[in-house]
Amino acid sequence: MNPIRPAVSTKPHLNPQRIKKPYPLPLRPLQPNRFVPPRGQKQVFLPNFVLTFLRTPLQPPHFASFLVPLNLNKLDLKSYLYNAYNVRVLHVRSFIIHGRITRDPRTHQVSRKPRKKKMTVELEAGSPFVWPEVPEDLEKWDKKQRDEGKRERERLKENRTQQGTELGVVPEVERRTLREQARSLLGGSRRWTPGIKEQAGGDGRSAART
Repeated sequence: MNPIRPAVSTKPHLNPQRIKKPYPLPLRPLQPNRFVPPRGQKQVFLPNFVLTFLRTPLQPPHFASFLVPLNLNKLDLKSYLYNAYNVRVLHVRSFIIHGRITRDPRTHQVSRKPRKKKMTVELEAGSPFVWPEVPEDLEKWDKKQRDEGKRERERLKENRTQQGTELGVVPEVERRTLREQARSLLGGSRRWTPGIKEQAGGDGRSAART
């Protein structure tokens, strides 16, 4: 009767003479400055993206911050600054700024504003960038008109938010405007014309809109 063989095989015997010894690796001569920093290999001749250079007075002069598209990586920014402006960059740091969560006062719908990507680069020593001083006289850039337009837009937005909370409610400013236009049409001081194109009336004022 044959004996029962064990289920687990025994450890095979290893002949130390048949074990191959590893060959020593050949020594290569030491090469100074062998490491080459990586560069982007994507060839872009006409960039189709927009970079926003941010004014950061609290940062040191050898740091610069940009708002970049979400699909732009660190090597793209590094290659772009070097090839377009001959600016060498040591390090690049990037992070995503998540948009704020807002709620529509009329529909109560919750939404989030678009995300933004910000990159901060460290420039080489000896090539800092200092922002110029802000000019005191801003009349060349029509600052007064821009501020008035901004205040008017904010006032209209606030009025629409307060008066138009419920659906179907016309804001008070538009009510007054419609009431004045109706009185002008009924009084005969303005003449009704179809369309929304403004035309000069008899008294020099523009015609009412439909």
